[in-house]
Amino acid sequence: MSRHSTESFEEKPVQDSASVSTQDKAEAHARSVAQPEDTFNAAEGAPLESAISYQSVPAQPSIPNGGTLAWLQVLSGFFMFFNSWGLLNAFGAFQVYYTTVLIPDSDNSAVSWIGSIQAFLTCCITIFAGPLFDRGYAKWIVYFGSFMVTFGLMMASLGSSYYQLLLAQGFCIGIGAGCIFIVSVAIIPQYFSTKRAFAIGIAAAGSSLGGVIYPIVFHELQPKVGYGWTTRIMGFIALATLSVPCACIRLRVLPPPRKTIVDFSGFKELPFALFSLASFVGFIGLYIPFFYVSEFAGSSRGDLQTKLAFYMLPILSSGSIVGRILPAYIADFTGPLNVLAVCTIVAGVLGFCWIPIHSSAAGLIIWSLLYGAFSGAFVSLQPSTVVSITDDMSAIGGRLGMNTFCAALGILIGNPVAGAIVGDGNWSGMQAFCGGTLLASSLLVVLTRWSRTGSTMLKKA
Repeated sequence: MSRHSTESFEEKPVQDSASVSTQDKAEAHARSVAQPEDTFNAAEGAPLESAISYQSVPAQPSIPNGGTLAWLQVLSGFFMFFNSWGLLNAFGAFQVYYTTVLIPDSDNSAVSWIGSIQAFLTCCITIFAGPLFDRGYAKWIVYFGSFMVTFGLMMASLGSSYYQLLLAQGFCIGIGAGCIFIVSVAIIPQYFSTKRAFAIGIAAAGSSLGGVIYPIVFHELQPKVGYGWTTRIMGFIALATLSVPCACIRLRVLPPPRKTIVDFSGFKELPFALFSLASFVGFIGLYIPFFYVSEFAGSSRGDLQTKLAFYMLPILSSGSIVGRILPAYIADFTGPLNVLAVCTIVAGVLGFCWIPIHSSAAGLIIWSLLYGAFSGAFVSLQPSTVVSITDDMSAIGGRLGMNTFCAALGILIGNPVAGAIVGDGNWSGMQAFCGGTLLASSLLVVLTRWSRTGSTMLKKA
């Protein structure tokens, strides 16, 4: 790749001055005008690695903390979340249609593997995309991810069998979503040293809005224009919204090069090991309502067996918008571990409160809003929480990547297990499974806090 072509697609990033000496600054400047391959030709990066931590800290002169370009990164992150986790949040609409109309020979457990693989790849692809981001290829990652998401939706519109949908929606969209997800999380802290958790929370709210808009589009258009054209229209929506990050993403700094791609050293520290286990256990149950709430509402007695049953999923996602932003704002003042522990406990209790709701539309609407609000913190506060338990900021990229991979394993098994539990209508067992995993995760979050700060209740953590 020539120097001219490299400079044409990426703004020249420079290494953070806090991590280098005066002599190293001159060398970093020389490297900043070189090709990315020349800059890091022998070093291996780490997923989500950045020279800047994800936790809010006092303002630094080198970081803009606002301005048009900084907020364009937040907007870009919003649309990347919209088309990564937003599509995943909308999978419940596809789940119902696939099991009842398109591929009725496949049961809930088999169909949920499509969404679980999509979610798993969204998380674990960061291990491979992260080093490319560190080397200055943010725009190319966004280009590739945007193409894969759009292409996956277009191919899913042509699918009529299980394996075709698994390849298009599970693998293709999952890989693309993972590419744009890594950039959406990693780019914002380069522009904000104050209110970082809040800025990430705003971007993460895009996933909730996607979980509102995409299911409604699918539900309203599918009877009118058919499954194929409905999915293609969703592909055009993805293409239009992803054009924003394709045009606006700009790297501001490059981190110091690292020798390893995957960092396992964090598991030697008790707080990180406990929180990684908490992420694994929590994500087993976290997305069960997003996959099954519409089907549950349609199979219930009373006034739920109406058109309103489908809208339980958009209602759940709309509650999650608040859950992405408000806890992140509070976490800047009280600490992410404190907020995450409270929100996860409440979400676990709500999992059990789902059991007695059999036929009341009003009851399920209220429950959906509350669960969406309290479960939303689990996604938006993950980066800030990992940073709050990490002392060596140079290792933060590897820590975030490994923690996200643990969450991916939880997602991979959680929803298929829930589908197997439901069987011929064992909803209470599935609901208890959801609540139990979240309460177990909340206990692990509390233990993480205790291992980090002790038993002091009022300390920021």
